[in-house]
Amino acid sequence: MSKVSVIIPVYNVEKYIADTIKTVLQQSYTNFELLIVDDGSPDESIDICQKFTDPRIRIIRQENRGVAAARNTGIRYSQGDYLAFLDADDLWLPNKLEKHIEHLETSPNVGVSFSRSALIDEEGNPLKLYQMSKLKDITPLDLLCRTPIGNGSAAVFRREVFAEIKFKDNLYGTTEDFYFNEDRNLHPSEDVECWLRIAIQTKWKMEGVAAPLTLYRVNPHGFSAQILKKLRSWETLLNKAQAYTPAKDMHQWKAPAMAYQLRHLARRAVTLEAKATAMELAHKALFTYWQILIEEPHRTLLTLAAAYSLFLFPKSLHSFIKSVAIKFVGATQNRTLTTEGYQQSV
Repeated sequence: MSKVSVIIPVYNVEKYIADTIKTVLQQSYTNFELLIVDDGSPDESIDICQKFTDPRIRIIRQENRGVAAARNTGIRYSQGDYLAFLDADDLWLPNKLEKHIEHLETSPNVGVSFSRSALIDEEGNPLKLYQMSKLKDITPLDLLCRTPIGNGSAAVFRREVFAEIKFKDNLYGTTEDFYFNEDRNLHPSEDVECWLRIAIQTKWKMEGVAAPLTLYRVNPHGFSAQILKKLRSWETLLNKAQAYTPAKDMHQWKAPAMAYQLRHLARRAVTLEAKATAMELAHKALFTYWQILIEEPHRTLLTLAAAYSLFLFPKSLHSFIKSVAIKFVGATQNRTLTTEGYQQSV
């Protein structure tokens, strides 16, 4: 029975960490180690972690260096055949690891197995919305435009994948192996940068499991809400990618990669009801790569309509329209999952 190393970076998550750990301990696949990396957390998070007495848990401490550094530390200490990362505010369904290990052990060419994700709110309540990812034939351009893996808690990796993308550096007084790039300017896009290196530098395939096995917490106070920070990190990612991406490919990918990210951030601005920002980002997406309107007309036009509605309609009417739209999307996604044989996750 193959061993899985589950790595949870911990920083300022005392509200969520107990539930997150419980979802690991409740896994139907039991041969795992749980590496909790204390990234210099100033709150009570680690005190909470220490209350768990399961022998599979190990707590590793380091100075605060960010989530990428915490994951790298976890990888260095890990002993598993497979590696899985879980953000400290997200949750897993009980059969998460079992499904991914089955997928990987029956698919020898797949190095990264990811799942779809169900969205939950700050309190853990289901939003009845899903990240409905493309599941097969994942290309570097898919990662840059649509990020099919979705979030850092969705994937399980073969150890060999990280062995092939590691690089050496001396950031803290000694030369070490690095896997995630620890440049703080890259946060919160370090996930995609790592996935991109896997896609470009290795032969391993990335494939998804159709079931929504990850519960991704939507936190309006988290990094997903910091629109300008995310945009700067995306620009950093594209600059770094030039070092390992063939020049011809990067020339073709850069404009669509930026346009799709701008559209994504425009939708986030709509959710936050940031009128001017939503309009600016939606327009900039079209000016950057107008073909986005041809490639994905439905999502692009909806984004533009949502941004304009912030200006054209009273706040109450806009909120009503948004609520109806969310319910419609959720119902459509639920029907798709039901057709595929999967029921609502939570």
